[in-house]
Amino acid sequence: MDVSLFDFDLPDERIALRPASPRDSARMLVVRPDGALEHAKVRDLPDFLRARDLLVVNDSRVIAARLFARKAANGPVIELLLHRRIAPDRYLALARPARKLTVCDELIIADGFTAHVVARREGGEVEIGFGIAGAALDAMIARHGEMPLPPYIARRRPTDARDAADYQTIFAAGEGSSAAPTAGLHFTPELLSRLAAGGIGRAEITLHVGPGTFLPVNADDTSGHRMHSEWLRLAAETAANINAARAHGGRIVAVGTTSLRTLETAADETGNIRPFEGETDIFITPGYRFRAVDILLTNFHLPRSTLFMLVGAFAGLDIMKHAYAVAIAENYRFYSYGDACLLFRPAA
Repeated sequence: MDVSLFDFDLPDERIALRPASPRDSARMLVVRPDGALEHAKVRDLPDFLRARDLLVVNDSRVIAARLFARKAANGPVIELLLHRRIAPDRYLALARPARKLTVCDELIIADGFTAHVVARREGGEVEIGFGIAGAALDAMIARHGEMPLPPYIARRRPTDARDAADYQTIFAAGEGSSAAPTAGLHFTPELLSRLAAGGIGRAEITLHVGPGTFLPVNADDTSGHRMHSEWLRLAAETAANINAARAHGGRIVAVGTTSLRTLETAADETGNIRPFEGETDIFITPGYRFRAVDILLTNFHLPRSTLFMLVGAFAGLDIMKHAYAVAIAENYRFYSYGDACLLFRPAA
């Protein structure tokens, strides 16, 4: 498909620089199966669901994945965005500027914390080896790295201490993401209590989010875009719980596009969910036949991004372009720290 079909204009002032407080006070644009729109708050989510529905959330935790290094004590700064651990002492990273790096270059991050370039890859990606491994490396990254806010926020303000908590979901457990699964940022203990009281269940999956998920598509046609793969795990017990919820009449509610992509990766042709652990590079565009997800809670996404393509596939591209136009006119807040959409999949 022509990528220009997924373009739209967004005023800079619609980009949220801080999350709503409390988190569940964020606005929520409800898109019904027929395209009808309704304005609500995330705290109203239980009113749009019913007993036996099942929320599927991503429990990945964001690491302090942005490091700053120099090749020499007084050399230019090189930014490293760690996005996948490939060994106890190695990461794949996006480097900026990558052109200044060659294999075997030593990188000074801090006193006693160095790395070296193991390999260069396409698209500014490098393989970085560290002199320490495991928990010791984790501790150094946490000490010297910073929360990897998306560029559209980082360009407008510096990362600060608030982001360490703000850019982490209530579900965060195992470390591994270099970007937050942002739909989960809206949940509070109070909202979870109301959902549970309404008989709405919850299941947890893990997909470690990479920065490629949020990047605009630079190809002219979707067929020319290569998705970055991401690691996920959906346990056997979780698969059984999801299948049981559907068998008992519940709807599957994906909290975020990462949960949706996990479920669609793990689903067979009948929609049955299988245990899965490994890589996914699933790329969902209009025309895709959804097998596992009935409802999607998600944020507002960038133009020409794979995520806007996904929501266009889920609810209908014309419907979503209209919904985004209404959201812009009504001063909704966009992107990672912004407001939410609750999308009901149209009847087949």
